[in-house]
Amino acid sequence: MKTQIKMDSGKHPGCGNIVTFAQFLFIAVEGFLFEADLGRKRPAIPIRYYAVMVTMFFTVSVVNNYALNLNIAMPLHMIFRSGSLIANMILGIIILKKRYSIFKYTSIALVSVGIFVCTFMSAKQVTSQSSSTENDGFQAFAWWLLGIGALTFALLMSARMGIFQETLYKQFGKHSKEALFYNHALPLPGFIFLASDIYDHAVLFNNSELYQVPVVGVTVPIMWFYLLMNVITQYVCIRGVFILTTECASLTVTLVVTLRKFVSLIFSILYFQNPFTLWHWLGTLFVFIGTLMYTEVWNNLGATKGQPQKEEKKN
Repeated sequence: MKTQIKMDSGKHPGCGNIVTFAQFLFIAVEGFLFEADLGRKRPAIPIRYYAVMVTMFFTVSVVNNYALNLNIAMPLHMIFRSGSLIANMILGIIILKKRYSIFKYTSIALVSVGIFVCTFMSAKQVTSQSSSTENDGFQAFAWWLLGIGALTFALLMSARMGIFQETLYKQFGKHSKEALFYNHALPLPGFIFLASDIYDHAVLFNNSELYQVPVVGVTVPIMWFYLLMNVITQYVCIRGVFILTTECASLTVTLVVTLRKFVSLIFSILYFQNPFTLWHWLGTLFVFIGTLMYTEVWNNLGATKGQPQKEEKKN
């Protein structure tokens, strides 16, 4: 239940709010029609619990978007958020008193080192790429440091939201489609506070270069076309994760999501031409190896080799 914002940040780096609003509105309308049955279906989980979850969800989405305005490059943004699984594990130890194997604790160290390497190297790039004056360089670094703080806050808040969801599902049963609807419908009034920014970017989108949509032949501003494609692909992504969660084992779901993050990272680097050094690649490798270790991929593959695959489904 995570919303990732990937738009043309080179043209409009602050467009995260209008993208989030469009995604929330689309999923809320779809859920109202097909899940809530035009409001006639009563929620299985009381609304007050959704209100708490939505506050967390909305905060995480907005903070993650705003971090892109604070000298945070998209690859670093995506690498940092790749630690969400580990953040959830740490809060699970603290809040739910869970205990894990040494193998999984090792994965925490790998992911932490990977994120640190990428963060440190990006800090050097931000300072060197800013204005030659010491004041401008310090100012760019200060904004970057604030962006790192925002990403850290969003990472921990997202993990806390996952733990809150887990306790709700244990108490009321799993209702992923219902949760998807309410998590996107209830926050819509909150976008009133972002109305000015959304309107400003809508004007910028209207003034973007015209683009003729293939097959249909209709000419529209290209940024509105990008937004439409983003909303559709995000919807497919969320529904795809829901189908995987209900139909496949938890290991398969985690692997697919991890590979999706890796493909998104590569695409972001190539398309947006972000600087990516050998150190960044090393940090990325640590992050994804650590994530794979957390899922115990090699242990599961070895245990099931030569036997019919049988994994416990994710409840």
